[in-house]
Amino acid sequence: MNRIVSEQYGLFRLYQRLRDQLLATLTDADLAFTPGGANPPLGELCLEIGETERAYIDSFRNFSQRFDYRQGDRSLAGSVPGLQAWYEQLDAELYAAVAALSDEEIANRPIDRGNGFLVPANVQLHIYQEALIIFYGKVTVYLKLLGKPMSAQWQHWIG
Repeated sequence: MNRIVSEQYGLFRLYQRLRDQLLATLTDADLAFTPGGANPPLGELCLEIGETERAYIDSFRNFSQRFDYRQGDRSLAGSVPGLQAWYEQLDAELYAAVAALSDEEIANRPIDRGNGFLVPANVQLHIYQEALIIFYGKVTVYLKLLGKPMSAQWQHWIG
């Protein structure tokens, strides 16, 4: 077990579980909701965070990051069960990619985020955690407009 898994992944997993709590409150119809204007439907935001997770998975495997992946099955944006299954798959792949890193790679092989921005793998995981928090902040607006309840953890951690 590398040091990211032993020291960091437990807390990180709690942030991922907020996404599970989100999906537990939603219906397929909720995924079509948009507050209007240039704001995308909620389901599109959910697809976007999955595409972001794919970019991080690949970065741990390739030591470089790109954000050009797009989920080919756009119908997932309208399916709570589909998103749940996809997220479970992505989460398993993310864990496997992080767990496969050696402590030497973590210490000595930075991930190239582009334009010369190099970060250690443990920092890369933290940056993805911040992306999740940003996603949750956006989604909170949608949940409030939909009148959806938020879990106690969600209320305490996100607001």
